Amino acid sequence: MRFSINGDIHEVEVDVRTSLLDLLREHLHLTGSKKGCNQGACGACTVLVDGERINACLALAVQYQGREIITIEGVGTPGQLAAIQAAFVKHDGFQCGYCTPGQICSAIGMAAEAKRGLPSFVSADLSGLSTIDHDELRERMSGNLCRCGAYNGIIDAIREVFVDETTTPVKFEEAA
Repeated sequence: MRFSINGDIHEVEVDVRTSLLDLLREHLHLTGSKKGCNQGACGACTVLVDGERINACLALAVQYQGREIITIEGVGTPGQLAAIQAAFVKHDGFQCGYCTPGQICSAIGMAAEAKRGLPSFVSADLSGLSTIDHDELRERMSGNLCRCGAYNGIIDAIREVFVDETTTPVKFEEAA
């Protein structure tokens, strides 16, 4: 099977029943995405596929051949953090850090969804969302759990990078 991950092509032979998460962690040694619940409930395994966030533990790797997969390893580097990674550090958006890769990938995907006008469960206007408030942001990130409870720092980091607070109500900006 042939995969495009973080801009690199990987050709690997794996069982067709291999999850995308197991492909990343066990076969390609990209261990940033975490195996939390392994049931799609915690979001620790969140990666981006063609810019959309998915739970890698629920996806079969074979489904994602030929698509662009981005993991936390593809978002930034230790010497050159992406803006969202630097904001997580600045706002203490983590404690143990186990959920952080999934939170960051989810935030990038969430910002893209909002920018495209996709509504969430709490969106008041279903005709095309262009603004967001605190509750909307919390709802959009609700698929990613933090057992340490660093939610305030996580939300502050996301707001700093993706939300322009100079307008009322706030609007999303592109800043991945």
